[in-house]
Amino acid sequence: MYVQIDLDGPAGTLRVSGHGLPTVELVRAPGTRPDTTTPIGTRRAALLALTVDGEPATIRPARGRLLRRSYRVDVRTGGARYRLIPCGYDQSRFQRGRRPIGTLVSSGDGRVVDTWEPGATPRDIALGTALAAAFGTGAAPWFETVGDIVSELIP
Repeated sequence: MYVQIDLDGPAGTLRVSGHGLPTVELVRAPGTRPDTTTPIGTRRAALLALTVDGEPATIRPARGRLLRRSYRVDVRTGGARYRLIPCGYDQSRFQRGRRPIGTLVSSGDGRVVDTWEPGATPRDIALGTALAAAFGTGAAPWFETVGDIVSELIP
């Protein structure tokens, strides 16, 4: 299935579309200054507006700190709950409810490499692709992050 990803990080816009897919749009609040670590430019939910097939959806990105889990992104749309959560250095697992439905890899450059489980719907594919493109995927384990911090403090 072909997926078109249009990401403009500095402007804070993302659009995912394709034949047979619902359109997913994520927009950062106009006039807000983008951070440099998140492709869409922020992890603050109050600054983001998400629509899936023209309907508003609720998005809650976690803060992205020490633990891999802190880089998760939660979405509620169409009566379903979704979560994108890092599961390795460069990849994240995409879940509908508690069921894994895909694995995604994106370095934040507007490209996404995906693997979908049987039963993944076009809505799942469009939304998972959008979240991976907007927030990137993967994270280092906490012990490696702590080690990096400690090594920076030691002269």
